[in-house]
Amino acid sequence: MSSTLKGAMIGCGWFAENHRQAWLRIPGVEIVAAADLRLERAQRFAARAYDSAEQMLDREQLDFVDIATHAASHFHMVSLACQREIPVICQKPIAPDWAGAIEIVNAAEAAGVRLMIHENWRWQPWYRVAHEMIARGDIGAPIGYGFRFRTRDGLGDEPYTEQAYFRQEPRLIIQVTLVHHMDTARFLFGEIDSVYAETSRRNPRIAAEDQAIMVLTHESGTHGWIDGHRFLDPNPNGPAMGDAFFEGEGGVISILATGDMYRDNVLAWKNNVTAGRLGDSVHATQAHFISCLKDGSPFESSGRSYLRTFAAVQAAYRSAAEGRCVSPAEILGQPELSEEGSNGRAH
Repeated sequence: MSSTLKGAMIGCGWFAENHRQAWLRIPGVEIVAAADLRLERAQRFAARAYDSAEQMLDREQLDFVDIATHAASHFHMVSLACQREIPVICQKPIAPDWAGAIEIVNAAEAAGVRLMIHENWRWQPWYRVAHEMIARGDIGAPIGYGFRFRTRDGLGDEPYTEQAYFRQEPRLIIQVTLVHHMDTARFLFGEIDSVYAETSRRNPRIAAEDQAIMVLTHESGTHGWIDGHRFLDPNPNGPAMGDAFFEGEGGVISILATGDMYRDNVLAWKNNVTAGRLGDSVHATQAHFISCLKDGSPFESSGRSYLRTFAAVQAAYRSAAEGRCVSPAEILGQPELSEEGSNGRAH
């Protein structure tokens, strides 16, 4: 593998701009090409632009590809990369549904291609610091936690102006947004044992649920809740897009929407991150991907590992539909998922 990794982007929409800006700041990486159905958008991302991902992958010599398209296209795009043995970092949701997610992971593993899901929330710096504090025992044995997600873009006749396709998504607030918090809860407290969820649709201009509250229990015995909607901004507002608390037998960690962290009401970590979006977590996610490509270490959110987050999402929807607590194990089924290590070779 050369010292400079050459990559390409597939999908050059609104959030993909955050990917592009992050790649520019990662040493040893060059985005040499981009593809989008709207050629003019690809032209803003790279000197060599295509309106066909397949054509781009045929013509370019690439060390990796960054897929930032809608979930419905992920299987096709990942398959194109797998046919050419190109490692992939792919935006969440991994797929529109559980069957699609399994297809994507199996396709990558069958081809021996490394696949990472672009799950950036756990890479927000305040959650990395909280993870260190919890692991170190700063608040003692964990008891419980809570996340609140808030941002005011879901109101009115034309909600979600920056990502208007949200209006037609068949699943919205949990699969598109609160999946981040479920994955972060896995990162902080281990695997999820059960989920109870209730959802509602407040804005009639959209197709899916836009408010949800969930109660989660982890295999460790830790309980938590996640409460999310997009009708109010946090107060005070900030890059964390909501607040959180983590309780232990020896104290409490609180995170404000500003990203500032408190331990028992005393400032423990001041958020001075000004670069990038969401605490520069997109940059951190992509830097992790590159580091793992170079040294062969496992991705935190490999395709196989991320199925456990996506199973918890599916459990939440089943819970909301059936009015009962649901275990992700019901979704995962048999045989049990293999451990990390089956996700292909370093490329």
